[in-house]
Amino acid sequence: MGQRHAEIAGAGFAGLTLATALCQRGWSVRVHEASPVLRAFGAGIYIWENGLRVLQAIGVADQVLAGAHQAPFYESRLPDGTLLSQERFGTPGRGRMTTMTRAHLYDCILAAARGAGAEIVTGSEAVGADPAGLLHVRGGESRPADLVVGADGVRSAVRDSLGLLAERTAHRDGVIRLIVDRAAAEVGHPVWDSVINFWAPERRILYSPCNHRELYLVLVAKATDAEGVRVPVDRDVWAKTFPVLADVLSRVGEQGRYDLYESTRVTRWSAGRVAVFGDAAHAMPPTLGQGAGCAIMNALGLAVALEETAVIPAALLAWEARERPLTDYTQNVSQRIAQERTGADGRSKWTPEAMRTALHVPTGTQHLAVAPEG
Repeated sequence: MGQRHAEIAGAGFAGLTLATALCQRGWSVRVHEASPVLRAFGAGIYIWENGLRVLQAIGVADQVLAGAHQAPFYESRLPDGTLLSQERFGTPGRGRMTTMTRAHLYDCILAAARGAGAEIVTGSEAVGADPAGLLHVRGGESRPADLVVGADGVRSAVRDSLGLLAERTAHRDGVIRLIVDRAAAEVGHPVWDSVINFWAPERRILYSPCNHRELYLVLVAKATDAEGVRVPVDRDVWAKTFPVLADVLSRVGEQGRYDLYESTRVTRWSAGRVAVFGDAAHAMPPTLGQGAGCAIMNALGLAVALEETAVIPAALLAWEARERPLTDYTQNVSQRIAQERTGADGRSKWTPEAMRTALHVPTGTQHLAVAPEG
């Protein structure tokens, strides 16, 4: 068998992880990115033990961890700072909870994809695909491949051209994601080094250190909350709701946008030689911090399935059968937590049910040693 070739739509975490894993297995890969520049949209991101194992498998875990933060505790607090609950992570049976900027994680995976030999083309927008193995790009060109992949986001043109969308659900809450400066006094502080969920009756702020310099803030408000969804952020409104965070909120600039929580489900993950995954197939609310984790797990799982089964349509079906149950489960739990505002009453949301995905050993990582805790 000669060298097999893949055409991937979307140079996000999902597409670049798959490109890396395929190139490491001898494939040639071309990745198409509609934007003229390569960058990660958003602010911060969570990677748990399952995602760290995938990053280790593609060779970038050390680089990622070097620029990330491992918080000792996940806490829930009232707007005045009163502690409701506290859980330690990085302990046996709990795994690591790492936070970082999306740009840092993206740069690490992008470097891995390029180092593995992937070709990445910017300003190349996918407009559809053919199950026989063609990726259609704007301008009329069609790219033949052994494998075509739609990792092109929640409004995936590849997915929609194949009629795979089952439902897209918008939830009541949405978020404004921001990166602000960390104050020197907060670094290493017994409170401000933790990840903290601040709960008010109708609003929430998730406070997540990313490194010594940067802090990830997630401002959560209902779509009907006119003051809460305003961008640029009304710092006075949010500081009035969360007085303990007044100093942090004073550092918020003019950046940001409001995005509703959204879930995407598809009828199936493939059609012929075309696969879809990531937000194109299984977008979910960020309440478990597993959107990226599931995307990169499924990327590595796809590369392994293609090693195991030579016939590509059969490999795609086997991949979905193995990986989809956990992804569907994670979507369901994340949606329920979002709908019920789990944690607002002080009870921990990190039950064994919620931790199942974080502690999962992804396909393609079984051979790796258990990572050190703490």
